Amino acid sequence: MIRTLAKKELHTLFVAPSTWWMLALLQFIFAWFYLARMDDYLQVQAQLAQMDSAPGATISIAAPLASVLAIVLMMLIPLFTMRLIAEERRNQTWILLSTAPISATDIVLGKYFGLLAMLSIIIAACAVMVSSLALGTHADFGLIAGNILGVWLLAASYAALGLFFSSLTRQPVVAAFGALAVSFGLWMLEMSSGAVRVLAPTVHFQNLNVGLISTADLIYFALFIVGFLLLTIERVRRERGEV
Repeated sequence: MIRTLAKKELHTLFVAPSTWWMLALLQFIFAWFYLARMDDYLQVQAQLAQMDSAPGATISIAAPLASVLAIVLMMLIPLFTMRLIAEERRNQTWILLSTAPISATDIVLGKYFGLLAMLSIIIAACAVMVSSLALGTHADFGLIAGNILGVWLLAASYAALGLFFSSLTRQPVVAAFGALAVSFGLWMLEMSSGAVRVLAPTVHFQNLNVGLISTADLIYFALFIVGFLLLTIERVRRERGEV
């Protein structure tokens, strides 16, 4: 049932014209930064060649691009998640799903995995663009993989957060602004000092951004995602009157 709901959600997302507009905008922004970073790297390549431990093309181009993609996804994902539940409530179609003989867990996970599948396609397209570095220079595919994993985990986290806010209201705009505000607040925690800084998802992304895969970072993302999914499931269960 989760797979069926996920396929339905993925189809619903892709038939919406606004989805294609947002995807086109994302690819344009990413391609713009990709070409800009490559141009900057080519201008200093002669000076870098004279250094003993000069940074390669991957760390100079791919890593900053992953950070840009992470920020853009942080802003775009709430626009996708606001439709998952809040817009269905507004359009009076949520009642059909909420009264169907399927569990709240199936509903939430089906919608979540449908969105995550679309986000994975977006990230894969960006990964192919970055991997084109190998056509003209040596590319560190380990570093690229670490960055793609980090972006994917960030996207999965923002999707879980956005889905939770979508379950709290029947107004899609309110759900989008709520998810974006919290995401931005968590991002701002990166600039703070002390123990509170570790609550920021971008802090845990930084290690992956430089190619370091830490168990602590993976556990953080897993707890973040599972935590907000459980909150969403509980919210839907209460709405349906389940004990």
